[in-house]
Amino acid sequence: MKQPVKLDLASLQQKLINEGRGGYCFEQNSLLRAVLLALGFQVTNLAARVLWNMPSGTIAPRSHMVLWVNIDGEPYIADVGFGGLTLTAPLALTPDMEQPTSHEPFRLIAVDRSYIMQAYIKQEWKSLYKFDLQEQELPDYEVSNWYVSTHPHSIFVTNLMVAKPDSNCRYALWNNQFTVHYLDGRTEHRVLSTVAELRATLENVFCLNLGAITEIDRMLQQLIERSCAMT
Repeated sequence: MKQPVKLDLASLQQKLINEGRGGYCFEQNSLLRAVLLALGFQVTNLAARVLWNMPSGTIAPRSHMVLWVNIDGEPYIADVGFGGLTLTAPLALTPDMEQPTSHEPFRLIAVDRSYIMQAYIKQEWKSLYKFDLQEQELPDYEVSNWYVSTHPHSIFVTNLMVAKPDSNCRYALWNNQFTVHYLDGRTEHRVLSTVAELRATLENVFCLNLGAITEIDRMLQQLIERSCAMT
């Protein structure tokens, strides 16, 4: 939408809570960080390099925000902003141990002085991102946030992406491709070919408030036309 992505607390509360517009990792995890600090938890900011859907050997920038949280003196990883495979439980910072969540099992693999986050999907462990324990300051996130929200080739600039976990499935929207991944392994896929279908899915399935977004119908129509031209 060519709108700035602001990370100050007031802007995060206005967008995510008051306007119900959703956000991505820098916004969601920054808001979670503020809540955890207010509750008295010790939180360390971390940054990760995305591996998911990347060709082998690709070195991505540190473009994902992750939180290291101490719970009763023990270190955990919290992350509410990794799209279709967002954690639905904190993970103990213990390598090589399968850990259950309300969705897929996850684990952390120790590699040198780093960790690789993996999820168990369709009988196979898939790598999501790689991180170390070097603390990040808020200005570090500002730089990464500006890059991924403004670079002309960023997937966040060129695509519509929405994800939401539910009690028995995960919902995912990539442009006008809507998919439901059930925990029993079933997958349902549907192409949304009208603005009305897209609006209804965004509002009813993903619980987004589109009233706060100007010219949303025009943007959705352009997205559908572009998707049709590519098929």
